[in-house]
Amino acid sequence: MKNRKECSGNGVVLRRMLRGSVRYFVICILSGVTFTALELIIPQILRLTVDSVIGDKPVRLPGALQSLWEGLGGSEYFRAHMGILAAMLIGVGLLSAVFRYAMNLYSSIACETMVKTSRDLLYHQIERLPWSWHMKNATGDIIQRCTADVERIKTFFQEQFVSVFRIIVLIVLSLACMVAMNWRLSIIALVMFPIIILYSLLFHNKIRERFTDCDEAEGVLSTIAQENLTGVRVVRAFGREEFERERFEAQNQEYTNLWVKLCYTLSQFWAVGDVTSCLQVMLVVVFGSILCVNGDMTKGEFISFAFYNAMLITPVRRLGRMISEMSKAGVSVNRLAEVLNAPVEEDAPGAKIAPMDKDISFAHVSFSYETGPEVLHDVSFTIPAGSSFGILGATGSGKSTLLLLLSRLYAPTKGKITVGGVDLASMPAKWVRENVGVVLQEPFLFSRTIEENIGITGATAEEIRAAAITACVDGDIRQFAKGYGTMVGERGVTLSGGQKQRVAIARTLTQKTPVIVFDDSLSAVDTETDESIRKNLSERVHGVTQILVSHRILTLLGCDRVLVLEHGRVKQLGTPEELLQQDGLFREIYQVQMAVGEEEPA
Repeated sequence: MKNRKECSGNGVVLRRMLRGSVRYFVICILSGVTFTALELIIPQILRLTVDSVIGDKPVRLPGALQSLWEGLGGSEYFRAHMGILAAMLIGVGLLSAVFRYAMNLYSSIACETMVKTSRDLLYHQIERLPWSWHMKNATGDIIQRCTADVERIKTFFQEQFVSVFRIIVLIVLSLACMVAMNWRLSIIALVMFPIIILYSLLFHNKIRERFTDCDEAEGVLSTIAQENLTGVRVVRAFGREEFERERFEAQNQEYTNLWVKLCYTLSQFWAVGDVTSCLQVMLVVVFGSILCVNGDMTKGEFISFAFYNAMLITPVRRLGRMISEMSKAGVSVNRLAEVLNAPVEEDAPGAKIAPMDKDISFAHVSFSYETGPEVLHDVSFTIPAGSSFGILGATGSGKSTLLLLLSRLYAPTKGKITVGGVDLASMPAKWVRENVGVVLQEPFLFSRTIEENIGITGATAEEIRAAAITACVDGDIRQFAKGYGTMVGERGVTLSGGQKQRVAIARTLTQKTPVIVFDDSLSAVDTETDESIRKNLSERVHGVTQILVSHRILTLLGCDRVLVLEHGRVKQLGTPEELLQQDGLFREIYQVQMAVGEEEPA
């Protein structure tokens, strides 16, 4: 039952991938069938030439062709004008070449169109998948599915699928001609077909299993490479080059070993095919020679029969190859189906937008990830609109989870989050995220100019500059030789940690959202810059609800209210002044930081 559902799902995926390329495949198939039919005419012209033009055997042709032959003068005429037969061979060959060209051309167009459609579908789907899906799937494996697996399906369609129709026509018409010439010799060729199909099916499952292992191992290898390339600074900073090299080589060796096993299986498969094909040729030659000697077959028929037999061997063997290639393509289709059939993020029925510049309330919110204990336990608090709200807590206390819930990247397991009394779950996710600006502790910057990174929301040059001034990064940018036109390296590697955080703050400010969340995003700047940024925000960004997650007490002292989380529970809630008067984590951290002095990050 599961396999039937899987095949049905994969069929739907293939139909979606083939959207827009079907007409090209149809032209390609028709051209291939015509090309094949023209190829089959050549042995018949040779048979007529040997038996009835050079020899004296009577001509045997279908009704209309028999009349045409005799109307042109019959064998005597063509014996005197052998050049006509040569011209016919050349003409059929040229016409065959034209249709072969059309077949190859439209096959390429169809396959490239399919690749484009597939990648568009995958990219669109991946963008709509929920945050939880992205957390469970490695980036390297996703990239491998969108590249290598798509290419593998393309290769199957371009080299195998299109040939199926041509091979069917070739087999049917060739066998018809062979049976018409000598049915006894045709039995030898026919007997080999079931043998070829049988051993191909026997190898099919083994090839599929081993190729699945290879494909999954390639995904792991891609993930390791991707992680090390993007995290090269961390690898070198901790002197882990040797460890990561050994890790990569170990996975690469495993991947190689799996491919060697697959190659062993494929070698056995092709060896059996070679033996079967050679046996078929030998039997046709031996028994055909005997029939010719005994007078049961003419020389022209034997030559023509040998041509047809040779033409059949390659396509029949290709049927076996198609089965093995289909195993590989089937694995890739299944891997793409896992992405394309994954449930996308959907809004609640009747979801409506609501003002986001209102009070934010967490009412008895609890949350647990799919495979883990409860992270938040009955959390309740309110953030007044336009206020600054601080969150303090140890690592693993649930601070970041609160922000993920507020951004609708996850939904509460229990309780609800409301803005102005309207449940966040009843609003469109896109609307919520457009109105909740988030600045992460480790911001992601694109490999573009600083101006493009800040103005990614479509901001004007004046708005970009104003946001940079507010984020206290304008001075740093102007010191660069190209100013705002300076290219940022991959993931912002050409900027310092503090500069990246401030560029990310400026980017969020250009979004002009009624709610801004700072997820420990001032941790890489010194206390003086921290204070300047907070001062600029209070002076230039009016009516915006600011939520600051920080381990730096000086940052939180400027907030209207502060929430202290411990092990996913609300431990303290009040103004900074109130919390300083109470025993608890807030006062403990304050006393420690004031005793040693606020350290400035390097």
